[in-house]
Amino acid sequence: MTQKIDYFFGIGSPWAYIGLEAFAALAKAHGAVIEPHAIPLIEENGGIYSRNRPAPRRAYWFTDLKRWAALRGVALQFSGREALSDPSPAADLIVAAHLLGQDWLGLTLALQRAFWGRAEDIGQPAIRKAVAEAAGFDFATLDAHAGSEAVAARRAQSLEQARTAGVFGLPTYLHEGELFWGQDSLPFLDRHLKGETLTA
Repeated sequence: MTQKIDYFFGIGSPWAYIGLEAFAALAKAHGAVIEPHAIPLIEENGGIYSRNRPAPRRAYWFTDLKRWAALRGVALQFSGREALSDPSPAADLIVAAHLLGQDWLGLTLALQRAFWGRAEDIGQPAIRKAVAEAAGFDFATLDAHAGSEAVAARRAQSLEQARTAGVFGLPTYLHEGELFWGQDSLPFLDRHLKGETLTA
C-alpha cells in the first residue's frame, strides 16, 4: 500500500525551503505520496516566530540556518529582505496548483527559491506571475483559482488538521500518527517509513 506523508509547511519558512528537495527525494525513494498543507505557525500549540524570540536565540537561529543551508547546498539571500512584503499570498497559489492536480511541489520550490534564494518579493502579484510563468505554469489559471472558496476551505481544513495533530512549527511531517518537526528530523522520518521503532 502506498504510504502518505502529510506535509505542513509555510511559504515563508526558510527551514521548509532548505529541506524541501531533501524531503521530496526521501518521499520518492519510499514511493510515498505527499499531501501538502500550507499553514502559518500555530502559536497556541507552542509555535514561536523568530522575531519574538530573545536576541541570543535569534542569533543562534540565524547561524544554524546558514549552516544547514550550506549542508543542503541551498542558497540564501539575506540582504534586502527588510523591504519584502508578506509572502503568504503565494501559499494560495500553491494550494490552487495542488487542487488542480498540477505540480505544486515544483511551484513551491520555484516560489521559495525566489523568496529565500534571491530575495524577490513574492507577496506582490507581478512577482508571483513572473516566477510561476518562468517555471512553466499558467499563472492566470492558478491565480483565478487561488481566490476560490475551494482554496479557502482547504486552507482552513489544513490548519484545523494541524492544530488537532499537535503541529506547532514548520515544516512538520506526519506519517501514521507520528509527527516529525523540522527538516533536521528527516533521518527519523526515513527510518519511520522503513518501519523502524524509534521510541524507547
